[in-house]
Amino acid sequence: MSKTDNLKGYDRSNINWYPGHMAKAKRMMQDNIKLIDVVVEILDARIPLSSKNPDIDELAKGKYRVLLLNKSDMADPEKTAIWKKYYEDKGFFVSIVNSKTGAGVKATTEVIQKACQEKIERDRKKGILARPLRAMIAGIPNSGKSTFINAFAGKACTKTGNKPGVTIGKQWIRINKDVELLDTPGILWPKFEDQRTGLHIAFIGSINDDILFPEDMAYELIKILMKEYPAVLKERYGIEETEEDSVSPVEVLETIGRKRGCLKKGAEIDLLKTSKLLIDDFRTLKLGRITLEVPDSQN
Repeated sequence: MSKTDNLKGYDRSNINWYPGHMAKAKRMMQDNIKLIDVVVEILDARIPLSSKNPDIDELAKGKYRVLLLNKSDMADPEKTAIWKKYYEDKGFFVSIVNSKTGAGVKATTEVIQKACQEKIERDRKKGILARPLRAMIAGIPNSGKSTFINAFAGKACTKTGNKPGVTIGKQWIRINKDVELLDTPGILWPKFEDQRTGLHIAFIGSINDDILFPEDMAYELIKILMKEYPAVLKERYGIEETEEDSVSPVEVLETIGRKRGCLKKGAEIDLLKTSKLLIDDFRTLKLGRITLEVPDSQN
């Protein structure tokens, strides 16, 4: 048996990460897009590409666009700056925010106004001065959308939680005299073209943990750490050798399991328990501020 055969007991055909309520939410967004001036999409700063829903690009054609790199306190600040420029170069208006602390949140009004400057000027020439801009707020599940809205509005106007699917219907929220937000449920898209996209989305908790394969996730995370953050493996787990040509992700995971006492009877390493430990360390910042991807031009 190969070491990768440890991935047993899972039927990948049973994964259902695009349930019916997401299809319904997408239809609701399509029905309301005509009311919208600007689409504000919340991205997770740890996965700025994987958390960007391609369906939103299609939905928002002809609308002004704002991207918010949220949860910036959990991401690598140098890579966050790279992503900000990457998306600005593509024509988006981009802001870095931390919804939990409120950092950068209030400045979102100014970013929205900059994105909609053409419309504001057009309205002004028509004598329309008091109409607030209407923004649709969108994002994948667990991107921090509700926490952002509450911080932006300065009150608990939406439900929040650390599980996907908390927002279940649309809500109009008056932020100030300049901006109204249409909150929408978090949605994914029907098919991930790259398996890594699905893994990255799973890392941040946007897919129900009960249908995931922790070992797959752990191997992907270890590959990223070996390449981008080798010091983390040494500091957190005491792993000295991290060169890809001399040690495999499976061997690294086994070493972590051995050092952390994740053992079955007979001293066999419990890879499932070890994988969950590693994922939890990532999610709780015990590995530090980690960004899982960089633009292709940076590879």
